Amino acid sequence: MTEAVTPMPPPPPPAGLPDQEPAVTPADVRDGAAITLLVGASGALLALLWVWLAPRVQYVAHGQAVFLKNTEGEGRIGADGTFFLLSLGLGALSGLAVFLWRRRGGVALVIGLTVGSCFAALLGWRMGLWLGPGTDVAVAAAKAGEGVPFDAPLQLLAYGVLLGWPMAATLTHLCLTAAFGPRDPVPSPWEGTYPPPHVHADSKPPQG
Repeated sequence: MTEAVTPMPPPPPPAGLPDQEPAVTPADVRDGAAITLLVGASGALLALLWVWLAPRVQYVAHGQAVFLKNTEGEGRIGADGTFFLLSLGLGALSGLAVFLWRRRGGVALVIGLTVGSCFAALLGWRMGLWLGPGTDVAVAAAKAGEGVPFDAPLQLLAYGVLLGWPMAATLTHLCLTAAFGPRDPVPSPWEGTYPPPHVHADSKPPQG
């Protein structure tokens, strides 16, 4: 009869290995919340820059009607473009700042950066409207007088530009983490032989 080959059990794991850390720690959650607040508050800088750099659109009042002073101007589109370019620049800076602060990265940091960037874009938009020319065109026309140009309120015609900050921040942070972030340790190769020697043990010839 052929001797049965019994597979050897796998070797026990080596002793003394440290316990695996959880994916998200309380410190990561705290850092993510801090990033959300700081990045969200920086939307005030976007509002100030937008009011300062956005091209002005002017109206002129004639009787009871209000008309654009320059019907061929691109001020309305320029306001959207200025907001979008500022959002991209500030988003890239916020992503870089978060990476330099916590190089190890983590899910909580990325979520905090993304949520804070969305709040920053919304704050910059609403605060920019508040800091810019008044939204009551009738009152502004009456104050300016007949035939006198006055600044129109700031507007966003394409609401998609609000995504510029979160996209730039998240992409910048992920690229920096992938290129310069810490690397996982490479596991040491298994020093044993495969398959085990007993698998190829010579079987005894059957006894007649």
